This record gives sequence, structure tokens and C-alpha cells, in this order.
Amino acid sequence: MNYRHAFHAGNHADCLKHALLLLLLDALCRKPAPFAVLDTHAGRGAYDLGAAEALRTGEAAQGALRLQGVAAGPLAPFVAALAAQGFPPRYPGSPLLIRAALREGDRLACCELHPEDHAALRAQFARDSQVAVHRRDAWEAIRALTPFPEKRGLVLIDPPFEQEEEFARLVDALVELNRRFRAGVLAAWYPVKHRAPVRDFHDALRVAGLRDVVAAEMWLREPTDPRRLNGSGLLVVNPPFGFEAAALPLLSSLLAALETEPGAGTAVTRICPE
Repeated sequence: MNYRHAFHAGNHADCLKHALLLLLLDALCRKPAPFAVLDTHAGRGAYDLGAAEALRTGEAAQGALRLQGVAAGPLAPFVAALAAQGFPPRYPGSPLLIRAALREGDRLACCELHPEDHAALRAQFARDSQVAVHRRDAWEAIRALTPFPEKRGLVLIDPPFEQEEEFARLVDALVELNRRFRAGVLAAWYPVKHRAPVRDFHDALRVAGLRDVVAAEMWLREPTDPRRLNGSGLLVVNPPFGFEAAALPLLSSLLAALETEPGAGTAVTRICPE
């Protein structure tokens, strides 16, 4: 309830998460059958990078704002999608990027618990019949809103990681979702501060028996300082065909555009076999 993404909008973690999200949405659009998306931690939908919150941290200046002018290569579709939503100065969150990718017949369900952010998100989609906005706990919504009647789609889980048990809750949610919605593509963002929690997270997924799991990660410096967000990753269960091949050059291009320190790198790793 205390986390406000306005301070972090457009940072390097957003760039990784949203650029990879567009790859997943593009894959879903290749088949004509309708699909649905559940965005469990949706935020307010859009963020003013000129607002006091964004200027206070300056994170966008070291993230998305460094991508302006990219018109070719793996990052070009992501930068074009941002520009189509008013970037800059507005940075679109996942709900706006998802909505722009929907076709007629597809739908989006967004969950946001913070009252102010929920109100802003609800106003954003007030007259949109393809988008439902819920003020409800994300973890409860995972059980209540899946599986989808469409039988195909994406669940995006993007917790704030303010609590120590967040990795464990994420494992439980992915296992539950995979049991309830076998055909669904499941994507979960996570921070990379230092390696031990990430290794434990990946190990827990293997122990839980999940199959067909890929982790796409980028870090701006050697991830050895647990006090800093050194990088982040997107874990994908049931990744669509071609995701791994497309993710690595995309992340390599993103890393090259950002300010990095010694030890920076990217990786697309298969955590669990098909």
C-alpha cells in the first residue's frame, strides 16, 4: 500500500519489463483467437516524468529517457510503443502498453490496491469496455480471476518487493497459476540486488516442479550490493515460441543504451526444461 511507482517510472527495470512484455503480447497476437491479460500490480497507468516524484529520483533520466531517438534494431518497437502513448513526458505503465496491443475481442483486467492509483487507473479506462479495473489484492485476484474464459492469455505479476517474503509468495502464485491455467503465459518481474535471493527463487521453482521456465535478466553492475537495485529480471512460464531468441538481442541493445558499471551484463537462461 505504501509503494508508489511514480518515483521509479521509466527506470531501467521498467525498460526491461515493458520491452519484454511487448514481445509476449506480440506472440499472443499471432494467433487469431481472442486472449485476455491480467495485470496484478497495475499502478496508475501513466506517469508524468516532469512531476516532483520522478524528478526527485531522476531514475527515468538513466532509463527510458536515454532511449529517445532509437528508430532501428531490437529496441525500436518498444520505443515506438512508448512514443505512441505520449513519451516523453508521459511514461506509460503496463496497462496502457497492454491496452494498445489488444485487438477487438481481447480484454484486460487490472488490479491496483492503492486508492489514489486505483482511482487514476479507473479514470483512465472509464469508458473502455475491453478493460476492467479492480481494487483488490493481487494475490487474491490471481485465484479469483483465473483461468480465463478465453483459454489463452497472459498473467503479469509485478510486486513491489517491499516485504522479505515476496519471492516465496511469487513462487506460490506461479505454482497455483500453472495448476489452474496450464495454457497461460505467466510473467513475473523480480529485482536483482544480489545473487543469493535470485538463486533461491529459481531453485524453489525447480523444486516445485514447474516446467518450461525462462529467466531474462539485465544488470547494470555486478549484483553484489543488496542495498541497490543492480538489475532485474522477468521470469516467464510457458514462453511463446521465439521468445528466448528475441529476448537476448533486445536486452543487449538495452544495456548498450544505458549507463553501466563494471560487471554489467544480460542473460536469458532456461530455469526449468519443457
